[in-house]
Amino acid sequence: MYSDLTWLITAMLALSAGSVLGYFARQSIAKRQLSTAEGKAERVTSDATKRAEDIVLEAKKKSVQILEEAKRSEKEREDQIARQERRIEHREEALDKKTSELDQTRDSLEKKAEEILAIRKEAEKAREEELLRLQNIAGLDKEEAKNILFELTEEENRDALLERMKKLQKEGEEEMERKAMSIMAQVIQRYSRSHVSEFTTTTVPLPSDEVKGKIIGKEGRNIRTLERLTGVELIVDDTPETVLISGFDPVRRETAKIALEKLITDGRIHPARIEEVVEEAKKAVDEKIREAGEAAAYDAGVTGLHPKLLYILGRLRFRYSYKQNVLTHSLEVSAIAGALAAELGGNVAVAKKAGLLHDIGKAVDHEIEGTHVKIGIRILEKFGIGQDVIAAMQCHHDEFPHSTLESYIVTAADAISAARPGARKETAEKYIKRLEELEALINSFEAVERSYALSAGREVRIFVSPEKTDDLGAMKLAKDISKRIQDELKYPGEIKVIVFRETRAVEYAR
Repeated sequence: MYSDLTWLITAMLALSAGSVLGYFARQSIAKRQLSTAEGKAERVTSDATKRAEDIVLEAKKKSVQILEEAKRSEKEREDQIARQERRIEHREEALDKKTSELDQTRDSLEKKAEEILAIRKEAEKAREEELLRLQNIAGLDKEEAKNILFELTEEENRDALLERMKKLQKEGEEEMERKAMSIMAQVIQRYSRSHVSEFTTTTVPLPSDEVKGKIIGKEGRNIRTLERLTGVELIVDDTPETVLISGFDPVRRETAKIALEKLITDGRIHPARIEEVVEEAKKAVDEKIREAGEAAAYDAGVTGLHPKLLYILGRLRFRYSYKQNVLTHSLEVSAIAGALAAELGGNVAVAKKAGLLHDIGKAVDHEIEGTHVKIGIRILEKFGIGQDVIAAMQCHHDEFPHSTLESYIVTAADAISAARPGARKETAEKYIKRLEELEALINSFEAVERSYALSAGREVRIFVSPEKTDDLGAMKLAKDISKRIQDELKYPGEIKVIVFRETRAVEYAR
């Protein structure tokens, strides 16, 4: 029992000692952990302080740089202001110097003027004294002495005076001619405009040669429809990816070009669609004609023209005379006439308007009988153009006598524009006139609806009204037209006459 008690006491002492040792060990561990946290906190604080110092240092550096840059900018601005002040001072010095020189020159001129005035007064006084002395000597007044002196001089030098008068007259005429040439040369030099040459063909590019098949159509019906409606000839086999439109009438060629381009873009190419597109193209050409007339009036500086008159003027865009575009020629004549009028003291507005409208009759001379001058006069009178303008334009081909200065000016301007090298070519005008005469002869037949001269006049295509003739009558009409062409017209080679007659039946399902 004693041993058990001893063991129990020993165990209790050991337990107590272990508890004490555990407590102290735990306290030691806690202290170590606490010192570790405080170290970390101290390190964080130290790092933050260092970073703050670095940021402050960097901010100071940047502030120093900004301050230095500001000082440099201020220095540059001060230097620039100083340079500008020096330039201003130099300019002021130069201006003061020029002002001083001008003052000296003015004073010198004033002194010279006073001297000249004094000399003139002395000369007049001496002259009056001399005349008075001569009158006293001769017993004659001034007019009588002058008349006697002139008579004696004329009798003694009659032949010499006649020669001198002729010489002066000749020199005057030569001087007037030189002056006129100089004025015209100046006007021509001041107005320079390119010439528009006439072409009888127009090309239309194709996206591929496959489109040519669509344009031709089954058995050629598409291309025949397009040629019939536009009055031109389409050539599709000569050049790759290109269609050539041939015809002497620029309006027809432009209509065909617009229609063909729209058909190619659309892709639907058949007779009914072709008819629709051709009608749209005709409206588009009409719009181009209207715009051309308005642009011409604007370029010439002519205002107040009636819209219908502007449309007639725009038709000259598609009219040529001796290979010269008539609208371009009219603008040129207007500019030259205005310049001449300004030089010669004429009415510039009248001269420019008369120059612009002098060939207005050519827009419809193939539709109305008479010369283009007389037709133009009727057109201008119809649209209320003043008689001063009509009087200025009606004389440019000497059909009417000149009555105003502006009429001479417009005639001269027309001659200048037409006579310049390369402006005109007579062969083209004769060619166009021959084709127009050919179409006019064919259209005189009652059954003919319309006709087109193609292939430089070697072929004519005639479309007749099916109600006015039958197939047999169409064949007879072809023979009659051929005979009249042979009897009344002159032409090289032969002309192929083709008469088309077709009947359409149209109904609507409702």
